[in-house]
Amino acid sequence: MIRDVSSNELFTILILFGIAIIAVAKLVAPKRFEDFLYVIGNFKYLKIYSREQKFFDNFDALLFINLIISVSIFSFIIYQHITGIQNVSINLIFKLTIGIGSFILIKVLIERLIGSIFEIDKIIDAYLFQKISYKNYLGLVLLPLNALLLFSFKNSLSLVYIIITLILIVNIIGLITSIKTHLNLIKGNFFYFILYLCALEITPYIILYKVFIDR
Repeated sequence: MIRDVSSNELFTILILFGIAIIAVAKLVAPKRFEDFLYVIGNFKYLKIYSREQKFFDNFDALLFINLIISVSIFSFIIYQHITGIQNVSINLIFKLTIGIGSFILIKVLIERLIGSIFEIDKIIDAYLFQKISYKNYLGLVLLPLNALLLFSFKNSLSLVYIIITLILIVNIIGLITSIKTHLNLIKGNFFYFILYLCALEITPYIILYKVFIDR
């Protein structure tokens, strides 16, 4: 059953904006975008473009904007399933967008700061590039899935679970890729690696989940 289009006007605008952002990213770097589409299961993109990485990269920045939009929409859909509300709250969407964007950016800045303090900037930069690339890819995948949830599968809780599983799989693939890349370094500093996982990869998401559920 198709949802009332008027009730999803804001989501329609956001999805179209996300599509426009992706189109601009493809226009800015067509070859890189083509390689990016195969980043899952193919190390070519990570190997080539990690060497060209900048502190602020236009291509990654554009895809990051789409990631924030896609994750915000999906988070609101989950919120609707949890609370049962049907009204689209512009205020809540705005808070989700700002909150998710700030969370990811602050986390990245903290990791860069740690890399600078321990003088492992190159390792951290390579790791962050891999992680951000997989997250941006996730934003690309979420865009059409959000459209399906909004306009074709209004109350499909099973599809929501499938998408959540997909998100976890993409993140796990990203983590495994990073571990493979830095396996020798991890073996020699296994305690610090576990400490890092707990402090910066697990705890923040547990806190975020707790805040979301309490809210």
